Amino acid sequence: MRFEGVFTALVTPFKADGKLDEEGLRELVRFQLQSGVDGLVPVGTTGECATLTYEEHERVIEIVVEEVKGRIPVMAGTGSNSTHEALMLTEFAKRAGADAALLVVPYYNKPTQEGLYQHFRKIAEEVDLPQFLYNVPSRTGVNLLPQTVARLAGLKNIKGIKEASTVDQASEVIRLTRGLDFAVLSGNDNQTLPILALGGVGVVSVASNVVPKMVVEMVRAFRQGKVEEARELHHRLSPLFQVLFVETNPIPVKAAMQMMGLPAGGPRLPLVEISPQNREKLRQVLKDLGVL
Repeated sequence: MRFEGVFTALVTPFKADGKLDEEGLRELVRFQLQSGVDGLVPVGTTGECATLTYEEHERVIEIVVEEVKGRIPVMAGTGSNSTHEALMLTEFAKRAGADAALLVVPYYNKPTQEGLYQHFRKIAEEVDLPQFLYNVPSRTGVNLLPQTVARLAGLKNIKGIKEASTVDQASEVIRLTRGLDFAVLSGNDNQTLPILALGGVGVVSVASNVVPKMVVEMVRAFRQGKVEEARELHHRLSPLFQVLFVETNPIPVKAAMQMMGLPAGGPRLPLVEISPQNREKLRQVLKDLGVL
């Protein structure tokens, strides 16, 4: 199974009472499938994994796997700042039929590089499932350094990384892992095109919750050698890439989906609905893109 192209970092939809909207989630999966994305990433940062119960986390994975029916890869978010919990969730993802796991750098407890290596190594050795590292230092407080990624890239089951730091760091990861069976995916929509140019193979995208076809077109255009077409799509999408992070993700993307009539619901506390002024900025960007 190929882990490249556009993987949507799927939102987790909630009902008005705050409960998981299971039918809404199925509808979102169908929308993504119809739009031609290459894979789905449920229960990551955009999926509000930090405020889901274990039962909800597992149910989201189950529903997405059921609805996809093997048509595209499902890379389930299974990371935690506890190695035991991350291992437990990764084991569940395998049982549920996910095609891969996405494991975020442990947050809050600030492990050393050796601690990070041992954390990911243990899970890779104990669960026979393709695993992707997820480096997002703005969220976790710790940067998984390229040299540590290179050490991990040689291990069985570790197949790539979602790199959400800087283009420079993504470039160094790509340089150090050349020749290995290791895929580098952009973790930031606005860095997708430069990371593809450096040798990355795709993106785990927030924007593709809103405009999946356009993000797919941009990535496919570049990979088919249509660089100018990809560049034009990047510039057209840039205002959306920016406004989707005007407040903490997934606040803006959920607001955008609400405007479009897609089942998303609001975010869970401690995240709150987007501010009125930013809602208007978001609405204008969506209008300019022809989405509204």
